[in-house]
Amino acid sequence: MTKAGVSPSTLSTGDSNIDLESLEVKLRELEAELLEINANNEKLQHSYNELLEYKLVLEKVGEFFSSAQKTAVAHQRELQNQTTAEGSIDSPLLLEQETTTYPLKQVKLGFISGLVHREKSIPLERVLFRATRGNVFLKQTAVEHPVLDPLSGEKVDKNVFVVFYSGERVSSKILKICDAFGANRYPFSDDLSKQFHIITEVSGRLSELKTTIDVGLLHWSTLLQTIGYHYEQWSVLLKKEKSIYHTLNMLSINVTKKCLLAEGWCPVFATSEIHKVLQRATLDSSSQAGAIFQVLQTKDSPPTYFCTNKFTSPFQEIVDAYGIAKYREANPGVYTIITFPFLFAVMFGDWGHGICLLLAALYFIIKERKFSSQKLGDILEMAFGGRYVILMMALFSIYTGLIYNEFFSIPFELFGPSAYRCRDPSCRDATTIGLIKVHDTYSFGLDPKWHGSRSELPFLNSLKMKMSILLGVSQMNLGIILSYYNAKYFENNINIRHQFVPQMIFLNSLFGYLSLLIIVKWCTGSKADLYHRHQGQSYSLLYSAEEDPHEPESQSIPLDHEDFEFSEVFVHQLIHTIEFVLGAVSNTASYLRLWALSLAHSELSSVFYDKVLLLAWGFNNTIVLIIGIIVFICATVGVLLLMETLSAFLHALRLHWVEFQNKFYEGDGYKFDPFSFALLADEDEQ
Repeated sequence: MTKAGVSPSTLSTGDSNIDLESLEVKLRELEAELLEINANNEKLQHSYNELLEYKLVLEKVGEFFSSAQKTAVAHQRELQNQTTAEGSIDSPLLLEQETTTYPLKQVKLGFISGLVHREKSIPLERVLFRATRGNVFLKQTAVEHPVLDPLSGEKVDKNVFVVFYSGERVSSKILKICDAFGANRYPFSDDLSKQFHIITEVSGRLSELKTTIDVGLLHWSTLLQTIGYHYEQWSVLLKKEKSIYHTLNMLSINVTKKCLLAEGWCPVFATSEIHKVLQRATLDSSSQAGAIFQVLQTKDSPPTYFCTNKFTSPFQEIVDAYGIAKYREANPGVYTIITFPFLFAVMFGDWGHGICLLLAALYFIIKERKFSSQKLGDILEMAFGGRYVILMMALFSIYTGLIYNEFFSIPFELFGPSAYRCRDPSCRDATTIGLIKVHDTYSFGLDPKWHGSRSELPFLNSLKMKMSILLGVSQMNLGIILSYYNAKYFENNINIRHQFVPQMIFLNSLFGYLSLLIIVKWCTGSKADLYHRHQGQSYSLLYSAEEDPHEPESQSIPLDHEDFEFSEVFVHQLIHTIEFVLGAVSNTASYLRLWALSLAHSELSSVFYDKVLLLAWGFNNTIVLIIGIIVFICATVGVLLLMETLSAFLHALRLHWVEFQNKFYEGDGYKFDPFSFALLADEDEQ
């Protein structure tokens, strides 16, 4: 099927009543028929290729003989003219004798004709010359187009040759040499009438073989298309049978009761449905013994199973790539649906770029049914699988872009006029000194007056850096709170008292206090230089936290545990304490990537707009403007919509895996892998 270019049909309904035994018989018949067709086709193609070569030999060698005969006739006429002119009493007798005896001295030469590979033609000529000591005459010419070799079936460049010789011993040598060089020999007659008859016969046989081969290929193609129409159905049937045997092989046999015993996991909500299905299967199969379904008590840890749909499954896959949740462990995938696209949008805040991502996501969603039935490339498959993640990232990017007031780095007064204007109407650089407030505070997001001013970068640096710290401290607090619910569910009171409480105290006494000062400054509208003071206080707190080894978490003495080794618990908790203390500092600093990537995205967008689009516009030249627009579009799509999207995605992934999930998520479970015929279509083998 691959050789014929026939792909399996995905639309076949097929015969639903076919079983494995009848399928085996049918496949044997089809195999025998295909083998017979292939064998006959190979024989016919071999004969056809030989006849094609034979026709080439007849044409090319015939040209040799025709040219030689013309030369001989011309030479003979020249001799006859000389004899007639000089046949007098005064002519020499010796010349007359030679002329009369010349036909008797002619020697009948044999010849061998055929085709040889072009790269072997010169070595063949040399070997023939040396083996016969120069007593042969070789004439050859190149075939214009490649020829299908009858033995290999491949197209190769060949030369037509004819070797003239004298004597039977020389003939046997020439035949052996030709065979050694892989030359295909074909008979040829020097009689013109026979040549014409043979060429006519070969042409007729070629036409007949061509018709026969075409009919055979049509039958071959039709048979393969029929197989391709049923191939998917047969493949699924075979996979089902193999999966059933594979599952039955995992069952244990009770010899005394002559029954099979199976143990496995199932969701609690599915027990009644499984029981009904087993009863229906017993009735359908007319079994004398019914299936018994009983819940077993075991100390083994159950697998983890989350009910997801096409919207929530990609977010769950993001979490599962880090590790499968332990049974009944808090699932971070629930929070990832919101926090992941939001943190991405903080770094990718531009509602113009967000609209571009939204259009791409909507295209994948609208064409969902079409793309789901096709085999896509690795990159396109990944983008299509995460179409709902891209949708959420695009929506949040539009939201944060409106807050940043950036549309391809261009500010807009969407929510009313700017609250400020310059004191001097001719001023160009807006500063906090040169502005006066003329309207109410801009109702939503960043005032457009900040864009393009000398104070823009310091203002945005301060704003986004503090915002990153607030978001980071909030998410880390959420992770620690989830660790409390994990410990509460698993009844681990030690982790509640000696891990959750110290962690909350340490994190919030240091970075929680820093966040509180930031919020107080924003709410009070203080213009004092509190930023540097708070920064200095935070650093002094960081240093004091590193220098003070007497943290509450290090005092973890498990008094209420039944059996434990104090040294192991103490060392484990000590390591965990050091890891959390240092990790709290590094994790908080890691959230500053939100500020850095947001600033980088904004500056890159501004550079492309100012240095490419506006610069091209300033030339007042249509060609330069078109080139500038093309470069701007390519830079925006290639750098901002592809590279920056991937960069922000990876950084958001790191913030969730490292900074958030390490506070509570162990991820040492294993996934529930149910037996399902519906999943067989996506697997090569069961």
